[in-house]
Amino acid sequence: MSATVVTPSSPIATAAGRVRDWLTNPKYGPVIVTAVLLVGMFAVGATRYRGFTNPQVIANLFIDNAYLIVLAVGMTFVILTGGIDLSVGAVLAMSTMIAASLLQAGWAPGVIIPLILLATSFLGLAVGLMIHYFQIQPFIATLAAMFLARGLCYVISKTTISITDPVFTALAQTRIPLAPRLSITPSVILAVLVVIVAVVVLHYSRLGRTVYAIGGSEASGVLMGLPIARTKVLVYVISGFCSGLAGVLYSFYTLSGYALTAIGTELDAIAAVVIGGTLLAGGYGFVLGSVLGVLVLGTIQTLITFDGNLTSWWTRIFIGALLLVFIFLQKVLTARRT
Repeated sequence: MSATVVTPSSPIATAAGRVRDWLTNPKYGPVIVTAVLLVGMFAVGATRYRGFTNPQVIANLFIDNAYLIVLAVGMTFVILTGGIDLSVGAVLAMSTMIAASLLQAGWAPGVIIPLILLATSFLGLAVGLMIHYFQIQPFIATLAAMFLARGLCYVISKTTISITDPVFTALAQTRIPLAPRLSITPSVILAVLVVIVAVVVLHYSRLGRTVYAIGGSEASGVLMGLPIARTKVLVYVISGFCSGLAGVLYSFYTLSGYALTAIGTELDAIAAVVIGGTLLAGGYGFVLGSVLGVLVLGTIQTLITFDGNLTSWWTRIFIGALLLVFIFLQKVLTARRT
């Protein structure tokens, strides 16, 4: 009898196999593609536009999109469970209107900001209760919340309310130096803290494990004794809280409240989460992937600004095309795993 000879795989073949496994994994594949896309977009910008790689340009991505990063964090929790939240843009606008109107009435910022966060969290609680206990589809429940929040904006005021409060003005104008000719705003620090907390909660707590379990299979989660009902409601509370905080950050950014603020921003948040690798069906995704998705959207806008020949509508066109590509990618990867 001849002995069977086992030929060890070469290191290159082993590495290639691992890369292929990662790219075809629905958990990691879309995130890796997003990271590669972001690097590629910066490479294109660096070769075409002078000053595109200036560190302050990169910092401005975080400054301009700090509020969207916070929105995307809340949306990630919701989409991981297989839900959706269409109200985040309207709740953001409502938060700016509450802040601007109460500041105009002489209220202290230390009272207004907690009040906004409490009100938006309560709205998220109401939405979560409707979805779970009354079996209303997330699309319908959050659509109702969107109309409610947007309508309340018009009840407060139909015109722009300027913010002149010294605290808000100081936070809007403050720059935190990181290096010579490189600075960020306090809003970026808050957004980064929200991301860190979300990562810890999703990956190192029972709540996070339950969120992923609901997206994977809610019935299995029930059989395992996980707190499904509480968690399904809580993710909408988190989304409401993040929407309120994003509204506060947007108030710092614009120093005004306006009823028509952030129309369509809920779609930007959803697009960022999906482009960042979170499956619309739930169960797979990372907060850091959603941050990459926000940076991709911001980089598209930056490229268009540097070009100077394209209108802002091209941003929507590119985002729509990317969204279709990533949804198709999700379908392909999940189909291969089934």
